[in-house]
Order: sequence, then structure tokens, then C-alpha cells
Amino acid sequence: MDTSTGASAGSETPLTEGELRLVRQAILMVSSYGTPRVIVAGLRYGDLILERCEHLAGEAGVRVVALETATPGRLDLAVEPRTR
Repeated sequence: MDTSTGASAGSETPLTEGELRLVRQAILMVSSYGTPRVIVAGLRYGDLILERCEHLAGEAGVRVVALETATPGRLDLAVEPRTR
């Protein structure tokens, strides 16, 4: 899995980069270490990074699922194996 933040990383900004880093780590935990599921909760910029996260997850053989949240303007993401 490529976790670089080079030119191919998309249009991340300093505001979104920290949250994208959290999701990348969750993807790594599930894809490489066999963690059954990781939830990254309360993302402020989740809607801006969702497509990129889905792409990174697909490359790693896992999936990202957007979850409902009780807090308006926030997004929770679950990273889990594709077989689930």
C-alpha cells in the first residue's frame, strides 16, 4: 500500500491531511495486521477525503464504509476486510 503524500495523493490540504493520515493508519491495521475492524470517528473533513480513502482502501484490499453519526457535520468511517 502506498501511503506517500506526493503529487499523486490528490488535493489534500493541511486541514485534511491529518484526518487522511488517521484513515491510512486504520487501513494499514486492517490490511497488514489482521485487525478485524477499525472505526475512525468524528472526522471533520471526512466528506472531503472519502473518495481518496475509498481508493486507498481498495488498493490495500479492504473497504471503507461511511457510518451515520449523531453529530452534524462529522463523519465516521469503518475500515474492514472486503469479505465482511
